[in-house]
Amino acid sequence: MLPIDVELIVVIIERGKADKIIKKAKEAGARGATVFYGRGTGESDIGHWIGRNIDQAKEVILILTETGEKEKKIMEAVVEAGKIREPGTGIAFTLPVKHLFGLAYREDFETWED
Repeated sequence: MLPIDVELIVVIIERGKADKIIKKAKEAGARGATVFYGRGTGESDIGHWIGRNIDQAKEVILILTETGEKEKKIMEAVVEAGKIREPGTGIAFTLPVKHLFGLAYREDFETWED
């Protein structure tokens, strides 16, 4: 078990928007983020029906943070920066982290008792 509760914030947005979102997340307290690229699969069907070409290229942002006020501030910042409340702009969600190793700046994250 981790000595404190940790959450993984996941943000999936259109390609090219990650830098702005990460900047705002850091201003809200995030120490860093991991970004990788992906491709959406469900949007091509939707785009066909509404007569709109939706870009399938995505950026996926992963941010680890402590659960609580810090998590809420970071989540609010990424949702606002990515305009995620607007339809079709992206998705943001959190997942609880059960085991975590390898964060040099947070030794207490590395303690694991089963």
